[in-house]
Amino acid sequence: MSVLPFKDAALVNREEIARRWALAAEPCPDDGRGPHWQLLLREFLWPLEPLRRVIGKPLEIGKARIPKTVMLLPGFGAHPIRMRWMARKLEKAGHITKKWGLGYNLGATEARFRKVENRLVDVYRRTQEPLVLVGWSLGGVMARELAKAHPDKVSKVVTMGSPFSGSPRANNGWRAYQAIAGHRVDEPEIDAIPHEKPPVKTVAFWSPLDGIVHPRAACGRPGERDRAVALRCSHMGFVLTHEAVRAVLSELDEG
Repeated sequence: MSVLPFKDAALVNREEIARRWALAAEPCPDDGRGPHWQLLLREFLWPLEPLRRVIGKPLEIGKARIPKTVMLLPGFGAHPIRMRWMARKLEKAGHITKKWGLGYNLGATEARFRKVENRLVDVYRRTQEPLVLVGWSLGGVMARELAKAHPDKVSKVVTMGSPFSGSPRANNGWRAYQAIAGHRVDEPEIDAIPHEKPPVKTVAFWSPLDGIVHPRAACGRPGERDRAVALRCSHMGFVLTHEAVRAVLSELDEG
């Protein structure tokens, strides 16, 4: 295996940094506007959510009618630990939760998608029952594509603030995505049509208070999902609030 000389490697690194910086600096089309900046600023208050849970009314969790196996897919830039609180609540109801098998979600690259695809197949083989995929933000977009590729292994997809409809730039995170993932949001490494509905029950959670993804992009149009459910939380709140957990539990018990 050949190794680039130090100077050549440094040049390659500089060129790659410049390329990614250029991706982040691309102009935003008129149809790609994200939520208002005031909503975006509210997203930085997410560390207060655990305190609100403590001083608020306790979350009452009943036993699941039919316990299910649920795979949780984190959003862009997030680690599975961000969804651990939600996972504990689902487990308290009697469901079995599974991590997506990767660490931080740094973009829908070909390699990352194949790894989570292998994880889905492995869990299905061990449980012998279709999984429910619950994906937050980018995790939900990837969950939809997984369900398209393996409809026999997925019983339902629940997306939470996931930008699957309309312009892939209708959010306040696309610049960071292009810089980190290394490709344009509308030119993914995987063969994907985000707005196309998977051939399984698909439910979209969206919020008018979302400061990252535009509500229309997360709600979707009729035909792009089976049903849309409006919540009153921030984008970070999809995995941190009692309201979101109750909504997920309701979907797991429904049908």
